[in-house]
Amino acid sequence: MRIKNLNLKNFRNYLSESVEFADGLNILHGRNAQGKTNCAEAVFYLCTGVSHRCKRDKQLIKYGEEYAELSAVAEGRYGAMELSVKIFENGREFRLNGNKITKTADILGNLFGVFFSPQELRLIQDGPDERRKFLNVSISQLSKPYYVALSRYNRILEQRNTLLKERDMEMVYASLPVWDEQLCKYAAVVAYKRSEYISMLAPLAKEAHAFLTDGAEILEISPEKKYKGEQAELEKKLFDELSNNYERDIRLGYTASGPHRDDIDILIDGKDAKTYASQGQTRTAALSIKLAEVEIFKQLSGEYPVLILDDVLSELDLPRRKKLTERTKGIQTIITCTHAERALCGLDSKKIKIEGGKIKQ
Repeated sequence: MRIKNLNLKNFRNYLSESVEFADGLNILHGRNAQGKTNCAEAVFYLCTGVSHRCKRDKQLIKYGEEYAELSAVAEGRYGAMELSVKIFENGREFRLNGNKITKTADILGNLFGVFFSPQELRLIQDGPDERRKFLNVSISQLSKPYYVALSRYNRILEQRNTLLKERDMEMVYASLPVWDEQLCKYAAVVAYKRSEYISMLAPLAKEAHAFLTDGAEILEISPEKKYKGEQAELEKKLFDELSNNYERDIRLGYTASGPHRDDIDILIDGKDAKTYASQGQTRTAALSIKLAEVEIFKQLSGEYPVLILDDVLSELDLPRRKKLTERTKGIQTIITCTHAERALCGLDSKKIKIEGGKIKQ
Protein backbone atom coordinates (compact mmCIF):
# COMPACT_ATOMS: atom_id res chain seq x y z
CA MET A 1 0.00 0.00 0.00
CA ARG A 2 1.32 3.43 -0.97
CA ILE A 3 0.20 6.99 -0.35
CA LYS A 4 0.86 9.00 -3.50
CA ASN A 5 0.02 12.46 -2.16
CA LEU A 6 -1.39 14.20 0.90
CA ASN A 7 -3.26 17.50 1.12
CA LEU A 8 -3.60 19.44 4.38
CA LYS A 9 -5.87 22.41 5.00
CA ASN A 10 -6.17 24.19 8.36
CA PHE A 11 -4.64 21.13 10.02
CA ARG A 12 -2.51 21.90 13.10
CA ASN A 13 -0.01 24.54 11.92
CA TYR A 14 -0.72 24.04 8.19
CA LEU A 15 -2.81 26.54 6.24
CA SER A 16 -2.89 24.83 2.83
CA GLU A 17 -0.10 22.45 1.81
CA SER A 18 0.40 19.39 -0.40
CA VAL A 19 3.10 16.74 -0.38
CA GLU A 20 3.93 13.91 -2.76
CA PHE A 21 5.46 10.75 -1.33
CA ALA A 22 7.84 8.28 -2.97
CA ASP A 23 7.08 4.56 -2.85
CA GLY A 24 10.07 3.83 -0.63
CA LEU A 25 11.73 5.94 2.05
CA ASN A 26 10.47 9.48 2.66
CA ILE A 27 12.29 11.76 5.09
CA LEU A 28 10.47 14.75 6.58
CA HIS A 29 13.19 16.97 7.99
CA GLY A 30 13.54 20.40 9.53
CA ARG A 31 14.04 22.11 12.85
CA ASN A 32 11.87 21.28 15.86
CA ALA A 33 8.28 22.60 16.03
CA GLN A 34 7.97 23.18 12.26
CA GLY A 35 5.21 20.63 11.54
CA LYS A 36 6.98 17.34 10.77
CA THR A 37 5.05 15.34 13.37
CA ASN A 38 1.81 17.08 12.33
CA CYS A 39 2.27 15.83 8.78
CA ALA A 40 2.97 12.29 10.00
CA GLU A 41 -0.06 12.50 12.30
CA ALA A 42 -2.27 13.48 9.34
CA VAL A 43 -1.31 10.29 7.49
CA PHE A 44 -2.12 8.10 10.47
CA TYR A 45 -5.41 9.92 11.09
CA LEU A 46 -6.55 9.07 7.55
CA CYS A 47 -5.60 5.43 8.20
CA THR A 48 -7.38 5.01 11.53
CA GLY A 49 -9.66 7.95 12.23
CA VAL A 50 -7.81 8.62 15.49
CA SER A 51 -4.92 10.83 16.57
CA HIS A 52 -2.09 9.36 18.63
CA ARG A 53 -1.59 12.77 20.27
CA CYS A 54 -5.00 14.07 21.34
CA LYS A 55 -8.39 12.76 22.33
CA ARG A 56 -10.53 15.52 20.81
CA ASP A 57 -10.58 16.09 17.08
CA LYS A 58 -11.19 19.83 17.48
CA GLN A 59 -7.56 20.11 18.67
CA LEU A 60 -6.50 19.20 15.13
CA ILE A 61 -8.05 22.37 13.67
CA LYS A 62 -5.67 25.28 13.10
CA TYR A 63 -6.24 28.03 15.66
CA GLY A 64 -8.81 30.55 14.49
CA GLU A 65 -10.24 28.32 11.73
CA GLU A 66 -13.66 26.63 11.64
CA TYR A 67 -12.58 23.28 10.19
CA ALA A 68 -9.64 21.19 9.04
CA GLU A 69 -9.46 19.05 5.94
CA LEU A 70 -7.22 16.14 4.93
CA SER A 71 -7.18 14.14 1.72
CA ALA A 72 -4.90 11.56 0.15
CA VAL A 73 -4.66 9.46 -2.97
CA ALA A 74 -3.39 5.97 -2.21
CA GLU A 75 -2.70 2.85 -4.21
CA GLY A 76 -3.01 -0.76 -3.09
CA ARG A 77 -3.47 -4.17 -4.59
CA TYR A 78 -7.09 -3.33 -5.43
CA GLY A 79 -6.19 -0.12 -7.25
CA ALA A 80 -6.27 3.58 -6.46
CA MET A 81 -8.49 5.26 -3.88
CA GLU A 82 -9.08 8.76 -2.58
CA LEU A 83 -9.72 9.16 1.13
CA SER A 84 -10.67 12.47 2.71
CA VAL A 85 -11.97 13.87 5.99
CA LYS A 86 -13.37 17.23 7.03
CA ILE A 87 -13.03 17.88 10.76
CA PHE A 88 -15.34 20.31 12.54
CA GLU A 89 -15.41 21.36 16.18
CA ASN A 90 -18.30 18.97 16.93
CA GLY A 91 -17.99 16.29 14.26
CA ARG A 92 -16.30 15.07 11.11
CA GLU A 93 -17.11 13.71 7.69
CA PHE A 94 -15.08 10.97 6.01
CA ARG A 95 -15.35 10.18 2.30
CA LEU A 96 -13.98 7.31 0.22
CA ASN A 97 -13.79 8.03 -3.52
CA GLY A 98 -16.26 10.86 -2.98
CA ASN A 99 -18.81 8.70 -1.14
CA LYS A 100 -19.66 9.63 2.44
CA ILE A 101 -18.71 7.05 5.09
CA THR A 102 -21.54 6.89 7.62
CA LYS A 103 -20.21 4.22 9.98
CA THR A 104 -17.02 4.63 12.00
CA ALA A 105 -16.18 0.96 11.38
CA ASP A 106 -16.05 1.65 7.62
CA ILE A 107 -13.25 4.19 8.07
CA LEU A 108 -10.97 1.31 9.01
CA GLY A 109 -9.42 -1.13 6.57
CA ASN A 110 -9.13 1.27 3.63
CA LEU A 111 -5.63 2.59 4.25
CA PHE A 112 -3.36 0.69 6.64
CA GLY A 113 -0.84 2.47 8.83
CA VAL A 114 1.60 1.63 11.62
CA PHE A 115 2.89 4.52 13.72
CA PHE A 116 5.93 4.74 15.98
CA SER A 117 6.91 7.80 18.02
CA PRO A 118 8.70 8.42 21.33
CA GLN A 119 5.25 8.17 22.97
CA GLU A 120 5.15 4.49 22.01
CA LEU A 121 7.56 3.80 24.89
CA ARG A 122 4.42 3.96 27.03
CA LEU A 123 3.52 0.61 25.48
CA ILE A 124 6.29 -0.86 27.64
CA GLN A 125 6.60 1.60 30.54
CA ASP A 126 3.00 2.47 31.41
CA GLY A 127 -0.01 0.51 32.64
CA PRO A 128 -2.26 -2.01 30.86
CA ASP A 129 -4.36 0.75 29.24
CA GLU A 130 -1.55 1.53 26.78
CA ARG A 131 -1.11 -2.09 25.75
CA ARG A 132 -4.86 -2.56 25.28
CA LYS A 133 -4.96 0.64 23.21
CA PHE A 134 -2.20 -0.74 20.97
CA LEU A 135 -4.11 -3.98 20.45
CA ASN A 136 -7.39 -2.19 19.81
CA VAL A 137 -6.03 0.20 17.17
CA SER A 138 -4.03 -2.48 15.37
CA ILE A 139 -6.67 -5.24 15.36
CA SER A 140 -9.49 -2.82 14.49
CA GLN A 141 -7.69 -1.85 11.27
CA LEU A 142 -7.59 -5.50 10.27
CA SER A 143 -10.96 -6.68 11.60
CA LYS A 144 -14.22 -4.74 11.48
CA PRO A 145 -15.98 -7.47 13.53
CA TYR A 146 -13.44 -6.81 16.29
CA TYR A 147 -14.07 -3.06 16.21
CA VAL A 148 -17.85 -3.57 16.30
CA ALA A 149 -17.61 -6.09 19.16
CA LEU A 150 -15.27 -3.82 21.12
CA SER A 151 -17.58 -0.81 20.68
CA ARG A 152 -20.65 -2.76 21.80
CA TYR A 153 -18.76 -4.34 24.69
CA ASN A 154 -17.70 -0.90 25.96
CA ARG A 155 -21.24 0.47 25.72
CA ILE A 156 -22.74 -2.46 27.63
CA LEU A 157 -19.92 -2.34 30.18
CA GLU A 158 -20.71 1.31 30.86
CA GLN A 159 -24.38 0.42 31.42
CA ARG A 160 -23.43 -2.47 33.71
CA ASN A 161 -21.20 -0.20 35.78
CA THR A 162 -24.05 2.30 36.13
CA LEU A 163 -26.32 -0.52 37.30
CA LEU A 164 -23.78 -1.60 39.94
CA LYS A 165 -24.10 1.80 41.61
CA GLU A 166 -27.88 1.48 42.05
CA ARG A 167 -29.21 1.12 45.61
CA ASP A 168 -32.13 -1.16 44.73
CA MET A 169 -30.32 -4.48 45.26
CA GLU A 170 -33.26 -6.60 44.15
CA MET A 171 -33.34 -4.82 40.82
CA VAL A 172 -29.55 -5.04 40.48
CA TYR A 173 -29.42 -8.81 41.07
CA ALA A 174 -32.34 -9.38 38.70
CA SER A 175 -30.83 -7.26 35.91
CA LEU A 176 -27.18 -8.36 36.01
CA PRO A 177 -27.67 -11.76 34.28
CA VAL A 178 -29.46 -10.02 31.40
CA TRP A 179 -26.65 -7.52 30.89
CA ASP A 180 -23.98 -10.19 31.36
CA GLU A 181 -25.39 -12.41 28.64
CA GLN A 182 -24.99 -9.59 26.13
CA LEU A 183 -21.67 -8.43 27.56
CA CYS A 184 -20.06 -11.86 27.34
CA LYS A 185 -21.15 -12.36 23.74
CA TYR A 186 -18.98 -9.41 22.67
CA ALA A 187 -16.30 -9.97 25.33
CA ALA A 188 -15.63 -13.43 23.86
CA VAL A 189 -14.99 -11.94 20.40
CA VAL A 190 -12.61 -9.33 21.85
CA ALA A 191 -10.70 -11.84 24.01
CA TYR A 192 -10.43 -14.42 21.21
CA LYS A 193 -9.23 -11.91 18.58
CA ARG A 194 -6.64 -10.49 20.97
CA SER A 195 -5.30 -13.94 21.80
CA GLU A 196 -5.13 -14.79 18.10
CA TYR A 197 -3.31 -11.54 17.35
CA ILE A 198 -0.77 -11.92 20.18
CA SER A 199 0.02 -15.47 19.05
CA MET A 200 1.10 -13.94 15.72
CA LEU A 201 2.79 -10.92 17.26
CA ALA A 202 5.02 -12.74 19.76
CA PRO A 203 7.31 -14.70 17.38
CA LEU A 204 7.51 -11.82 14.90
CA ALA A 205 8.49 -9.32 17.62
CA LYS A 206 11.03 -11.79 19.01
CA GLU A 207 12.62 -12.16 15.58
CA ALA A 208 12.63 -8.39 14.90
CA HIS A 209 14.21 -7.73 18.30
CA ALA A 210 16.90 -10.34 17.67
CA PHE A 211 17.62 -8.66 14.32
CA LEU A 212 17.94 -5.17 15.84
CA THR A 213 20.13 -6.35 18.74
CA ASP A 214 22.19 -8.90 16.78
CA GLY A 215 20.78 -11.62 19.02
CA ALA A 216 22.12 -10.02 22.20
CA GLU A 217 18.69 -10.01 23.90
CA ILE A 218 15.52 -12.08 23.81
CA LEU A 219 12.10 -10.40 23.71
CA GLU A 220 9.09 -12.40 24.87
CA ILE A 221 5.44 -11.36 24.67
CA SER A 222 2.52 -13.32 26.10
CA PRO A 223 -1.09 -12.57 27.07
CA GLU A 224 -2.59 -13.28 30.45
CA LYS A 225 -3.50 -16.94 30.56
CA LYS A 226 -7.07 -16.68 31.85
CA TYR A 227 -8.79 -16.03 28.50
CA LYS A 228 -7.76 -19.02 26.38
CA GLY A 229 -9.91 -21.23 24.17
CA GLU A 230 -12.54 -20.94 21.45
CA GLN A 231 -15.15 -18.18 21.50
CA ALA A 232 -17.94 -20.39 22.90
CA GLU A 233 -15.68 -21.50 25.77
CA LEU A 234 -14.62 -17.93 26.46
CA GLU A 235 -18.22 -16.71 26.52
CA LYS A 236 -19.16 -19.30 29.16
CA LYS A 237 -15.99 -18.71 31.17
CA LEU A 238 -16.56 -14.95 31.22
CA PHE A 239 -20.23 -15.34 32.17
CA ASP A 240 -19.32 -17.64 35.06
CA GLU A 241 -16.60 -15.25 36.22
CA LEU A 242 -19.02 -12.33 36.31
CA SER A 243 -21.80 -14.39 37.95
CA ASN A 244 -19.50 -15.55 40.73
CA ASN A 245 -18.40 -12.01 41.58
CA TYR A 246 -21.62 -10.00 41.87
CA GLU A 247 -20.94 -9.03 45.51
CA ARG A 248 -17.41 -7.88 44.70
CA ASP A 249 -18.54 -5.75 41.75
CA ILE A 250 -21.42 -4.21 43.70
CA ARG A 251 -19.07 -3.35 46.55
CA LEU A 252 -16.56 -1.79 44.15
CA GLY A 253 -19.18 -0.10 41.99
CA TYR A 254 -17.61 -1.30 38.73
CA THR A 255 -16.90 -4.49 36.75
CA ALA A 256 -13.55 -5.82 37.95
CA SER A 257 -13.06 -8.61 35.40
CA GLY A 258 -13.26 -8.95 31.63
CA PRO A 259 -11.21 -7.97 28.55
CA HIS A 260 -11.18 -4.32 29.68
CA ARG A 261 -8.79 -5.48 32.42
CA ASP A 262 -6.47 -7.49 30.10
CA ASP A 263 -2.73 -7.03 29.97
CA ILE A 264 0.30 -8.36 28.10
CA ASP A 265 3.51 -9.62 29.67
CA ILE A 266 6.62 -8.16 27.95
CA LEU A 267 9.93 -9.67 29.01
CA ILE A 268 13.52 -8.98 27.97
CA ASP A 269 15.88 -11.83 28.81
CA GLY A 270 13.23 -13.23 31.14
CA LYS A 271 12.79 -10.00 33.14
CA ASP A 272 9.76 -7.74 33.21
CA ALA A 273 10.57 -4.95 30.72
CA LYS A 274 8.45 -2.37 32.53
CA THR A 275 10.47 -2.78 35.73
CA TYR A 276 13.97 -3.65 34.57
CA ALA A 277 14.51 -2.39 30.99
CA SER A 278 16.73 0.62 30.32
CA GLN A 279 15.53 3.48 28.12
CA GLY A 280 17.44 2.06 25.16
CA GLN A 281 16.08 -1.45 25.72
CA THR A 282 12.56 -0.08 26.05
CA ARG A 283 12.87 1.81 22.76
CA THR A 284 14.20 -1.23 20.92
CA ALA A 285 11.48 -3.49 22.34
CA ALA A 286 8.70 -1.06 21.38
CA LEU A 287 10.17 -0.67 17.91
CA SER A 288 10.38 -4.45 17.53
CA ILE A 289 6.68 -4.74 18.39
CA LYS A 290 5.86 -2.14 15.74
CA LEU A 291 7.95 -3.95 13.12
CA ALA A 292 6.10 -7.15 14.02
CA GLU A 293 2.82 -5.28 13.57
CA VAL A 294 3.92 -4.35 10.05
CA GLU A 295 4.49 -8.03 9.21
CA ILE A 296 1.08 -9.01 10.60
CA PHE A 297 -0.58 -6.49 8.29
CA LYS A 298 1.31 -8.04 5.36
CA GLN A 299 0.28 -11.56 6.33
CA LEU A 300 -3.39 -10.79 6.92
CA SER A 301 -4.08 -8.14 4.27
CA GLY A 302 -1.64 -9.21 1.58
CA GLU A 303 0.20 -5.88 1.51
CA TYR A 304 2.44 -3.81 3.72
CA PRO A 305 0.99 -0.83 5.59
CA VAL A 306 2.46 2.66 5.47
CA LEU A 307 5.12 2.75 8.19
CA ILE A 308 5.41 6.09 10.01
CA LEU A 309 8.47 6.61 12.22
CA ASP A 310 8.34 9.90 14.11
CA ASP A 311 11.62 11.09 15.65
CA VAL A 312 13.01 7.59 16.09
CA LEU A 313 16.47 7.78 14.47
CA SER A 314 17.95 10.38 16.83
CA GLU A 315 17.65 7.98 19.76
CA LEU A 316 19.23 4.98 18.00
CA ASP A 317 22.94 4.34 17.66
CA LEU A 318 24.31 4.02 14.11
CA PRO A 319 24.26 0.17 13.93
CA ARG A 320 20.60 0.01 15.01
CA ARG A 321 19.72 2.92 12.74
CA LYS A 322 21.16 1.00 9.79
CA LYS A 323 19.37 -2.17 10.90
CA LEU A 324 16.07 -0.32 11.04
CA THR A 325 16.40 1.28 7.61
CA GLU A 326 17.44 -2.08 6.18
CA ARG A 327 14.29 -3.60 7.67
CA THR A 328 12.04 -1.07 5.92
CA LYS A 329 13.08 -1.98 2.37
CA GLY A 330 10.01 -2.66 0.23
CA ILE A 331 7.77 -0.73 2.65
CA GLN A 332 6.64 2.85 2.10
CA THR A 333 8.17 4.56 5.12
CA ILE A 334 7.75 8.11 6.37
CA ILE A 335 10.46 9.20 8.80
CA THR A 336 10.64 12.52 10.63
CA CYS A 337 14.00 13.88 11.83
CA THR A 338 15.89 17.13 12.32
CA HIS A 339 18.90 16.29 10.12
CA ALA A 340 18.19 14.45 6.87
CA GLU A 341 21.84 13.65 6.11
CA ARG A 342 22.33 11.80 9.39
CA ALA A 343 19.15 9.80 8.84
CA LEU A 344 19.88 8.74 5.26
CA CYS A 345 22.66 6.24 5.98
CA GLY A 346 23.47 6.27 2.26
CA LEU A 347 20.03 4.97 1.30
CA ASP A 348 17.92 6.08 -1.62
CA SER A 349 15.21 8.35 -0.23
CA LYS A 350 13.03 11.36 -0.90
CA LYS A 351 13.85 14.37 1.27
CA ILE A 352 11.01 16.72 2.16
CA LYS A 353 11.88 19.83 4.13
CA ILE A 354 9.25 21.32 6.43
CA GLU A 355 9.64 24.85 7.72
CA GLY A 356 7.02 26.88 9.59
CA GLY A 357 4.11 24.81 8.37
CA LYS A 358 5.37 24.98 4.76
CA ILE A 359 6.35 21.91 2.77
CA LYS A 360 9.41 22.39 0.54
CA GLN A 361 10.19 19.43 -1.71
